[in-house]
Parts: sequence; C-alpha cells; structure tokens
Amino acid sequence: MAELKTQPTGQDPEEFLASIADDTRRADARAVVDLMARATGEPGVMWGTSIIGFGQQHLRYDSGRELDWMLIGFSPRKASTTIYLSDGCDDHAEVLARLGPHTTRGSCLYLKRLADVDPAVLAELVTRSVEHVRATGAPGR
Repeated sequence: MAELKTQPTGQDPEEFLASIADDTRRADARAVVDLMARATGEPGVMWGTSIIGFGQQHLRYDSGRELDWMLIGFSPRKASTTIYLSDGCDDHAEVLARLGPHTTRGSCLYLKRLADVDPAVLAELVTRSVEHVRATGAPGR
C-alpha cells in the first residue's frame, strides 16, 4: 500500500505563517490557528508543506486501510483558506447555512476572506466538528 504523502513534519508552523506574503491571508491564517488551537486544546503541526493540522486520530477505512490524520486543519491557499473537516461538510449544513459566503467540496470548506464570514458561526462549526470526530471518529471512507 502506498504511503500517505501528507504527514506531520518538523517544520515550524510559525515560520510557515510568517512566509505568507499577503497581509490579509497571513492575518486570516493566524486567526484560524488561534480558533483551532482553542477548539482542540492542541498546538498546530505542519502536515506536508502547506497544511497546519490540530490533534490526531487513527482512521480505519471500510477497505481495511489505516492511517493517522489530523482532527481538523487548514491551509492558507492563494485563492482561499481551505478548512479540512475530518467529519465532512454534510452533517454541518445548518451551521454552514449561517456562516456566510463559502463553498464546500467533500471534507473541504473554502473561505475567500475570513472577514466575509460570521466568526462566531465559524467557531461553532470548528468546535462541533472537533467534538464529533472525538466522540465518533471520522466515518469510514
């Protein structure tokens, strides 16, 4: 079985954040780090070269594949901040309806600018996702 490419690295998340050229994107990233650290009670860890993940869980897929993955994470991409919800977006439709402008695909939530969404609703979404994953584990995929 192929090894997962996205794994925790020794890279310092603070160095990664400092390397973000756009001031708004960097400020958004720092705000998301603070939010996810509060929701998980854990520090951010670099996963690969551009994802900051929080917490860790062991996944066992229906296919028998097993891997370790973050509870929640994000990447401050050029076009949008991508938030990775381990439990996916489907179970959060009610919260997402109140969030503000966003798009979703699979387990990814895309936000163009943090200023465009309701920060309390984003905090609720992140907290609910983390609590759900801790209580049930991410669904087998």
